[in-house]
Amino acid sequence: MIGVMSESALSIDPDLEKAAAPEVESRSRTALLKRLTDVVCLPASRINNFERAMTADLLVEMLPEASVEARARIARRLATLSELPSTLTRLLLRDDIEVARPLLVECQNLSDADLVDCIGQATPEHRRLAAARRGLSELASESVVATGDLPAIEALLHNDLAKISAPAVEVIVACTREHPRLTPMLLRRPEIRPSHAYVIFWWASSEDRKLILQRFAVTREVLQEAVSDVFPLAAAENWQDPLSRKGLQFIERRQRNRAALDRSPYNSLDEAVAAAAGGLTRELAEEISYLSGLKPTTGAKIFTDAGGEGIAVLCKATGLPKAAIRALWRGMRRPETDEAGHMTPGLERAVIAYDIMAVDRAQTVLRYWNWSLTSALTPALLKAIRDGDDDAVDEYSAPQRTAMLALSPDFSR
Repeated sequence: MIGVMSESALSIDPDLEKAAAPEVESRSRTALLKRLTDVVCLPASRINNFERAMTADLLVEMLPEASVEARARIARRLATLSELPSTLTRLLLRDDIEVARPLLVECQNLSDADLVDCIGQATPEHRRLAAARRGLSELASESVVATGDLPAIEALLHNDLAKISAPAVEVIVACTREHPRLTPMLLRRPEIRPSHAYVIFWWASSEDRKLILQRFAVTREVLQEAVSDVFPLAAAENWQDPLSRKGLQFIERRQRNRAALDRSPYNSLDEAVAAAAGGLTRELAEEISYLSGLKPTTGAKIFTDAGGEGIAVLCKATGLPKAAIRALWRGMRRPETDEAGHMTPGLERAVIAYDIMAVDRAQTVLRYWNWSLTSALTPALLKAIRDGDDDAVDEYSAPQRTAMLALSPDFSR
């Protein structure tokens, strides 16, 4: 009878709840929220989807007025479910971090849609917790990277159980230029490819460059064995097919360009390098590039690079002796020793890089640079590089984007 009178009184006087004592209201609210949560958490054998959704909708209406403790309790309950009501889950994921934490850390069944919504709408701390989730999907990883939140990206790179998509890796590669602390984290990821490492090389630190040359400079022996019978076929066709010619030029063992030597005023690449010791002019740099099997754009990138590792790669790949490094260094008017008579850091790095690389591996690096920096350079891309058109990057292929990244800071008009 008392229960009936109370229900009737509530329907007649809506202000009665406001007049109730605070502790009575708190107890009733706590009990109601618990009962509604119990209903949402019922197994599928006890409740259908419409009933669960209806109850979740009621909770969504009530939770903004509930205490943080109450919302956190509900989040902890939901974190154990295999199927979560999306509207209620999204509300809690966007809530204070104390509320969202159980879902972000403990819940194994968050949908990508709900997680992406949280990453895009919630706080940096929410994003960091999301980035550290076990088994984070490629879609969610892309959302983390798209925010540009560096601590969240760092958490993602440290998350060995996360999957990072190729587009997300490319974005992080671009970020390493302005934020070099990301580089060593990215270089240890299994998703990174030689193409990514070779473009990071141009703005990487000396330690990171050493790691790139040691880890990503692979041999081409498998390719050479696989296509050994194709070389005579292409030669019989006088190398007329541009696509096969491009691929075989990357794979072949010979680095120096014999055809360029026939047209050169120098008797050998060694002679051209010796001449460069007296002063490396633009014309002589282009001649050395041609004799080395490179396009002038690639050669210019190597000779204008502040570090010495690129020169070391060039010398090792073309079979030049270590003394050629000093000749080119001298020709570029760079100091060879400091005031104490010690070798300058740049020249020392070049010598070390020369020593740690095998010829075939150096050739792989050099040819990858030549391919990525020149083969994809269309007139439209050249204009985008010159104009600094970063917004147009999505219009181009992966090699083209690589060229844009590597050349845009110092591309010569």
